[in-house]
Formats: sequence, structure tokens, C-alpha cells
Amino acid sequence: SGSCEMKTCWKSMPTFGDIGQVLKEKFDGATEVQSLKIGSRQQLVPTQRDFKPHTSSDLVYLVPSPDFCEEDLKVSIPVGLTFSHPPNQGSLGTHGRRCNKTSKAIDGCELMCCGRGFNTHIEEVIERCSCKF
Repeated sequence: SGSCEMKTCWKSMPTFGDIGQVLKEKFDGATEVQSLKIGSRQQLVPTQRDFKPHTSSDLVYLVPSPDFCEEDLKVSIPVGLTFSHPPNQGSLGTHGRRCNKTSKAIDGCELMCCGRGFNTHIEEVIERCSCKF
């Protein structure tokens, strides 16, 4: 008597959470680079000389993000870049903005106030309304 063995293989996508975790790790380890002409080719080289060269799967960036907590309106465009930047680059910061004391999301005071603390104001608003009974 003979027996058959059948083996089936397939590929499946990782979970969304796994993908997010890998992207977060890549984001946290991203390297600032500058575009330099080496020989006849443009190459992306780390701005910090002691950083290892990046691989094709690493995340790199040319322009650092503004500090979103503090006002930072300056536009820094690296010399020699051929793409254009939007004219309204930078950040207005979060000073004076309204926040939600109970929210844990981006509108929450803990996150939006960047550890500076916040003032609580209670407002009583009296309005005339067009109520009909």
C-alpha cells in the first residue's frame, strides 16, 4: 500500500500591527543624509560622519522636521536639491492652543502641551436660542 503526502505552501501578509512596528523602528532609526556629488553621481551620504552608510531598506531624510511644540517658521532647503518645497514650511507651535483635558489623542493637553503644563479655564456661555415648545 502506498501513501501520498501533499504539501501546500502559501504566502500571507503580516498583520497591520506588525507592519506598523517595523515602520516605527525604521522611523526611530532614520538617518539624516545630504546629497553629494561623488565622481559623476549624486549620492546620499550621512550628515554625521560616524554613522554607518544606509542600506536600500533604511529610512533616510534630507530635511529635519520642525519642532512642532515650539514656533519654528524657518525654511531650510539644502543646497543643490532639485525639488521645490512648499512656501509655508515650519510650525506655529502649540502655545495658546485649546486642548481637551480628558483626551489621550492628539487634541489632549498632555500631548499637545509638550510637558509645559496647561491652564484650565471654565467658561459659562449664555445664549439666546430660538426654542419652540
